[in-house]
Amino acid sequence: MAKSIILMGYMGAGKTTLGKALAKKLERNFCDLDWYIEETTGKTIPEIFAESGEDGFRQIEQAKLHEVAQLPDMVIAVGGGTPCFFDNVDFMNENAITVYLHASVETLIDHIHISNTNRPLIAGKSDDELRDYINESLRKREPFYLKATHILNLQTITLQSQIDDYVEQIIKISNQ
Repeated sequence: MAKSIILMGYMGAGKTTLGKALAKKLERNFCDLDWYIEETTGKTIPEIFAESGEDGFRQIEQAKLHEVAQLPDMVIAVGGGTPCFFDNVDFMNENAITVYLHASVETLIDHIHISNTNRPLIAGKSDDELRDYINESLRKREPFYLKATHILNLQTITLQSQIDDYVEQIIKISNQ
């Protein structure tokens, strides 16, 4: 049994996209922690935030992280804030191989636009407002992300060949 691989990074870094592809390549199960939280609680993340606030969500998130991070042979994509609360980043490093998907602010903005998903924290923001928001968030979060056992620098991902290349790089660094 191999240690699980946890992908961390800011929203739009490509955690879910690369996580799914990595799990398929390694013939492992994939878990997006936010999806797991929604599935096991029967509530959406925005519903949990509305009912319990961020503190309540972060407690649920920590408990669910502890459930999945100790499973062998998994590829797990955690939420952008997951490493920044409690002892989560240390716990992840102790129980899995962690990879920080590092992307520039411009790459993150590109990916957010490409994914076109509902992200409540950034809804309605102009590109300038989004850039300022990401810069401020990264200033707070990056010290936690940099505690990952490995760092992979990413450019904008638009092609399957780029996904395949990054998956190979993750496999290579996680075998070191």
